[in-house]
Amino acid sequence: MTLGILGPEVSWYLAVAAFLFATGALGVLLRRSPLIVLLSLEIMLNGANLALIAFARHQGNGAGQIFALAVMAVAASEVVVGLGLIVAISRRNLDLDVDKLRTLRG
Repeated sequence: MTLGILGPEVSWYLAVAAFLFATGALGVLLRRSPLIVLLSLEIMLNGANLALIAFARHQGNGAGQIFALAVMAVAASEVVVGLGLIVAISRRNLDLDVDKLRTLRG
């Protein structure tokens, strides 16, 4: 295996992407803080983006990179909405526990 100009093989990028995605999934499943859940979702999206870019590099076209940019834009809007909800909940002095926030009340 040579690391010349092309860099590591695609399998290395996919291994890192799988590790990022698994770490994010564990964070979503195990944590109760909405902020940590949002951060874990971002880690999962970054792992998926890395896999998209790795496959685009393997195929030799830029379609995966363009799609990864679209996913990043959607992720940024998701963070804005999520953080807005967290700030609104914390201003009302409600408990920020994901298990207790399962039902929507008016």
